[in-house]
Amino acid sequence: MYDSRCIGTILHDAVPQATAHILGSGKYPDLRGVVSFYDIGYAVLVTSTFLGFPYESGKCRYPVLGFHIHEGTSCTGTAEDPFADAGTHYNPGDCEHPMHAGDLPPIFVNEGSSWGAVVTCRFSIKEVLGRVIIVHAMPDDFHTQPSGSSGEKIACGIIRRN
Repeated sequence: MYDSRCIGTILHDAVPQATAHILGSGKYPDLRGVVSFYDIGYAVLVTSTFLGFPYESGKCRYPVLGFHIHEGTSCTGTAEDPFADAGTHYNPGDCEHPMHAGDLPPIFVNEGSSWGAVVTCRFSIKEVLGRVIIVHAMPDDFHTQPSGSSGEKIACGIIRRN
């Protein structure tokens, strides 16, 4: 068992072991983010900070977006799919969605920005180095196979060792 207060202690002076700097596609040029990976001994702590999501103000206008580690190693693609080379979700265990190792909790956008954190035992930092993280335009529905029907890839970053 661990004490949840440990995470605050871990992050106080901690430097992540890996980071992905996320950039939006041509349709989302203002979208930027940082995803950080911390080895906390028994698991990996993943934190994310994003700015520049497009949004409309008003009631019920807070998008929820899919967020996954993909198996690819490049944020390149085609005019139709700028991050096509990201490949599919990282899934070394050949599990059904949403039990892929690369399936992360969704991003909840608040007036164009978001912050999130998750502790996971689904992968080690070493296993995901060089792979990409994708933000999708739609929420992950957590059941459609093979990838949750989360739509267009709108942002991408490569996970690199710090």
